[in-house]
Amino acid sequence: MTKSATRRSVIKASAIAAALALTGCTAARPEEESPSGSPSASAAGVPAAAFAFATAARPSGLDPFLAVDTESHRVTRQILETLVGVDPLTSAPVPALAEEWDESDDGRTYDFTLRRGVTFHDGTEFNAEAVCANFDRWYNLPSAARGPEVLMFSSVFKGFADTPDLSAFKSCVPTGEFTFRLELTTRLPGLIPALAAPAFAISSPAALAEGNADKLTEDRNGTRLSAYAQHPVGTGPFMFSSWEEDELSLVSYPGYWGDQGQISNLVFRTITSPESRLRALKNGEVDGYDLVTVSDVGELARAGMQILQRDPYSILYLGINQNFPGLDEPKMRQAIAHAIDKPALLEGLFLNGTKSASQFLPEKLGLRSENVTNYGHNPERAKELLEEAGYAGEELPFYYPRRVTRAYLPNPEKVYAELSRQLTAAGFNIRPVPMEWSEGYLEAVSKDGNRALHLSGLSGSYMDADNFIGTLFGSYTEEFGYEDAQLFTKVDRARTLGDSDERAEAYRSISDRISTRVPAVPLAFPISTLTVSPRVSQYPTSPLLNEVFNNIRLTD
Repeated sequence: MTKSATRRSVIKASAIAAALALTGCTAARPEEESPSGSPSASAAGVPAAAFAFATAARPSGLDPFLAVDTESHRVTRQILETLVGVDPLTSAPVPALAEEWDESDDGRTYDFTLRRGVTFHDGTEFNAEAVCANFDRWYNLPSAARGPEVLMFSSVFKGFADTPDLSAFKSCVPTGEFTFRLELTTRLPGLIPALAAPAFAISSPAALAEGNADKLTEDRNGTRLSAYAQHPVGTGPFMFSSWEEDELSLVSYPGYWGDQGQISNLVFRTITSPESRLRALKNGEVDGYDLVTVSDVGELARAGMQILQRDPYSILYLGINQNFPGLDEPKMRQAIAHAIDKPALLEGLFLNGTKSASQFLPEKLGLRSENVTNYGHNPERAKELLEEAGYAGEELPFYYPRRVTRAYLPNPEKVYAELSRQLTAAGFNIRPVPMEWSEGYLEAVSKDGNRALHLSGLSGSYMDADNFIGTLFGSYTEEFGYEDAQLFTKVDRARTLGDSDERAEAYRSISDRISTRVPAVPLAFPISTLTVSPRVSQYPTSPLLNEVFNNIRLTD
């Protein structure tokens, strides 16, 4: 597979107009040099540079199949690879560990041909048996290891070995040393794009066995993990080195089959405060960080840092728990939707270019419906609906995360404050329930509990509508407590349709139904932006966050 830089938007000192568009500030090149490591590979082409990247949160774990957070996958993408890759320009699926594949006429059988000459970091061979061992592990994952969050396997294949009647997965069988056949129980047109998701990265079967990957016997920062989830082994350009609290280190894998790049030592350093990340970049302690906030941009431009913008491919939403008393009443949920002033919510809290959302499918998918019910800001109508619903001012616990920055939620405390103000003005009695992100916020809002509302979102990891619709609303989840047999049937049908026009229309119809039932309120499609120092001449930005650091190029 040819590796090339993805199209990007960059703000440098010479790009004054772009800087003005984002911040109203100009940018200037910094006078000091970055001390974070050797600037480039050695003359022999062997990786020799050190590179440090600041992250907004710790990874929850490094088993990509069980991780659901982007910071975990940011790291595992460096270590493990998927069968299918992502085109840097279009985000379409392209060959990666699988060089080619053929789909049968009925869409239920795929024959894959694998790349030869690839080894895992532990020295074992990558082949068809290794791939099928991963599929078998995924399908047979014990229920005790799944947790409350929706795992990618259940989102794509719908079921595990203990629910075979639900599962679209049938079998993975080697047909040669470097060929295998994947059999399904139904057509899945979104399968190939889905296999590019980081959850489907291929691990060393030997390392999975040695690390008891399916036994979550260890505790790390309040999360139950396996030994494997703290020392993953893949085929990627970087190998795991160490993980100490807020610093995770990787090293270049000398036996990598592709371009090793320039970076020899790669460090991910967790810095939860946006102000501290900015200071670390300016001081040369790190070479870049993701999730630039509105307050950062002007200072970054003045310091001559580069600001790189991705196409928006995430959704921020207000979750509603219908298991909370009263919220199973549609008029209550409609009142919540009418109470929210989305333009006011976006102003000053999100980067320019962020758009209000009336549905859950990003524009990049080209599946926007013009028929969704769009609840305009109307606090008087919200009050009428509350009266009709019999709401008497009962307290509504509203969960929101603290000390974190997400692609879909750059300022959670401020976003909560504005939403709380708007809901209170419309007659709701809101009780704030702040929770540290690092203390299991995602798990807390994914399971049943005394929760009325919560802030959350989804960053897309592959190019298909089912990545959003199927994950959020394809089946009953305790996050929303939302039962809708007709909607679930519609989603199941849409994901199996082979005709692209028919499939597109099916997803538009699903968006229409979701908008009338209001299981959650879509708020925004946020612009996602990162920043790097002037020593970076190329960074592989991706709306799907498929950003592997051997593709970074550094100046001499």
